[in-house]
Amino acid sequence: MRYAPFAIAAALGLATVSTVGHSQRPDAQLDPVSVELLRKGEAAQKAGELNAAVDLFETALAVDPRNRAAFVALGDVAKAQGLPGKAIRLYREALELEPNDLQALSGQGDALVQKGAVTKARENLAKIKSLCGDACPEEARLAASIAKGPPAAVQSAQVATKAPAPGEEASRERD
Repeated sequence: MRYAPFAIAAALGLATVSTVGHSQRPDAQLDPVSVELLRKGEAAQKAGELNAAVDLFETALAVDPRNRAAFVALGDVAKAQGLPGKAIRLYREALELEPNDLQALSGQGDALVQKGAVTKARENLAKIKSLCGDACPEEARLAASIAKGPPAAVQSAQVATKAPAPGEEASRERD
């Protein structure tokens, strides 16, 4: 009789723990709704509707935040829109889910080159080489991007003023 409350508490504890384990999905299994939204987003991206694609990818992530392909696709769109900082962050999110994702490593490397961080892009290339072994398309694409280098910096228009010669300054004051 003295042990009955402890036995009941232990039984309830075990029952609760075992049901939590059964309700979780394995990491490899994504929500089918999220996968379908990803497919629709990819179709919109191919059609050139980048804003619609972003909306669909973000919805796919809202449905299942483990959808690594949606992070990569969002990174691709951000890179296409000329937002390398945002693209780098999105690829990093994908790499947190799977550190050896070749598409995310290559995309992040491209975005790093676009931003001017060629040294970090070379680190990504080295990691891709170690993962691929033989040449793979991601390695070739990133190597070409690094060889091309970052885009030329945009120069702002500046007004060039010529300093007047010592004799000119006095003549301007008289006029």
